[in-house]
Amino acid sequence: MWRTHASPQLNAGSTPNSNIWGKAMRFPRRKFLHLAAGAAALPAVSGRAYALDYPSRPVKILVGFPAGGAVDVVARLIGDWLSQRLGGQFFVENRPGAANNIATEAMVRAAPDGYTLLLTNPTNAINATFYAHLNYDFMRDSDPVAGIMRVPNVMVVGTGVPANTVAEFIAYAKTNAGKVYYASPGNGTSPHMSAELFKLMAHVPLLNITYRGMGGGAYTDMLSGRVQVAFDNLPGSMGYIRAGQFRALGVTTAVRSQALPDVPSISEFLPGYEVSAFYGLNAPKGTPAEIVDSLNKAVNAALADPVMRKKFADLGGMMLGGSPADFGKFVAAETAKWAKVIHDANIALME
Repeated sequence: MWRTHASPQLNAGSTPNSNIWGKAMRFPRRKFLHLAAGAAALPAVSGRAYALDYPSRPVKILVGFPAGGAVDVVARLIGDWLSQRLGGQFFVENRPGAANNIATEAMVRAAPDGYTLLLTNPTNAINATFYAHLNYDFMRDSDPVAGIMRVPNVMVVGTGVPANTVAEFIAYAKTNAGKVYYASPGNGTSPHMSAELFKLMAHVPLLNITYRGMGGGAYTDMLSGRVQVAFDNLPGSMGYIRAGQFRALGVTTAVRSQALPDVPSISEFLPGYEVSAFYGLNAPKGTPAEIVDSLNKAVNAALADPVMRKKFADLGGMMLGGSPADFGKFVAAETAKWAKVIHDANIALME
């Protein structure tokens, strides 16, 4: 930095260094300020250039459940689209366990550079209340990127269960009290909360068997008859329903799903019953706005693409889309909704 205090005396016989010093002292103030301002702006310019170069290396989408379940299916669909749309590799990394908390905490602790994303799902809204002591605050510690879609859960039974309607299942469960089990991918997940709300409203004594995720062991036990019922996310069960391996008794949304038009809503038997799952993307807090915007535009382009819309619709999806702020408001509303359900149903919190 140039000094303005006393300097060594200079005279006509000064060395070349004295000439440099003299020129520096005469450097126009306006030009100096202009250059200083440009230097100060370099970090911001570099950040924008960095964002415009995104992605320059593989991007991982964390999924808090095993491969094969609904969250995983949606993550792989949107990951393939982003890879093609943005010209980089987006890959799914499954980190199952603790009802999505392991994957969520890994996301919020990651560098906010756009290279770690989370496939957001209902557990992120439910866990905020259901877990008494989390190591993170989802709304505070992450940035919403984009909503993808919302889907109903579907009440499915194995083919060995003697029930073709919700009413018949309720009668069956009451007759076989203590012998009827439901599968869930962990306490606090959407399938778990759907089942608990059903138990509360139908007055049936169902027993919970938890798995590291729907798919894998849960579906195997459903097929073998060890577990009788599940309130699964529709994308995960759709293939089994179409193959005749699961029988769909009802969807959890207030209206029927276009993907299963012949399957009634559970609310047709239990007025007021309503649950839906949702999917989107979140990034660590502080992710550059340019990267968030790029991802948001790419997701919205997927929802506008006829081929992708059909893929999501075939899973029972109703498109969300919109801005990052829109998705943030949506998750906040879902969080408030599930907080009320947990309190009203007096569901015990997890420590």
